[in-house]
Amino acid sequence: MSDDLRNLVLGLVALAIGAALGWFARTYLIRRRLQRKQRFFGLPQDSECLLVVPRDPGSRGWSLARHDAFALLELAAVIKECGAHAEVLAHDTAWQGFGARTEFCIGGPAANLRLAAHLRSMLPGVEIDTDPAPGPDQGAITVSGDTYRMEKGAVEYVLLARLASAGDSGNDRPVFLSAGQRGIANQAATRYLARHQTRLARKHGTDGTFCLLLRVVNSQAYGSDVVELVADVTKAATTPPKAPKGGKVIPPDRSPAT
Repeated sequence: MSDDLRNLVLGLVALAIGAALGWFARTYLIRRRLQRKQRFFGLPQDSECLLVVPRDPGSRGWSLARHDAFALLELAAVIKECGAHAEVLAHDTAWQGFGARTEFCIGGPAANLRLAAHLRSMLPGVEIDTDPAPGPDQGAITVSGDTYRMEKGAVEYVLLARLASAGDSGNDRPVFLSAGQRGIANQAATRYLARHQTRLARKHGTDGTFCLLLRVVNSQAYGSDVVELVADVTKAATTPPKAPKGGKVIPPDRSPAT
């Protein structure tokens, strides 16, 4: 075998080995990235999750409002990529605990009773005005002593939270909440979650709890595309409010007789 032929063969062998190593490295990185995403969302291969949404108040039957449907589409891509399966439930039919399956709960507490229950039990430091009467405080979000009011079409706020279950089994799934002042804010929050899950996992951990306050800017012109992070309110949202000075908190089962 001549030197030129030997060099050609060695070059082809080196090229094949390099291509194989590159393919294995790329496959490993893709698999590792997918595993991190599955762990963050609590969606291992072939697992199941719940999508809990409010009913469309303008419809007589069981149907979704427009922006709630768009929010589910944002989540559907994530669920499919993780290789999981979803079940869509109306908020007033999801009579079950949490932790067995990952849950995505969407809507304001006035329209989604299950989300309202999650707020009370897991985010006691958050107050959301649910008065249906029009006014400056309609839908206002109060956390850490600050109140955030919406200007319809100009500024809308939404809470995006990942709440880790407190169980010790190691198989407990998280609950994701999107509590927005309008439907378009919920769509914006789910899109933010899908787009920034890598950064959120790095900052808060793949098994961590967080609660973020987001602002949707000029939705009448830009839709749900322009979203800003206002603050990380995890500590304030997960801390129960203090009892007023000079008074005390009486549990419901120990209320004084009238």
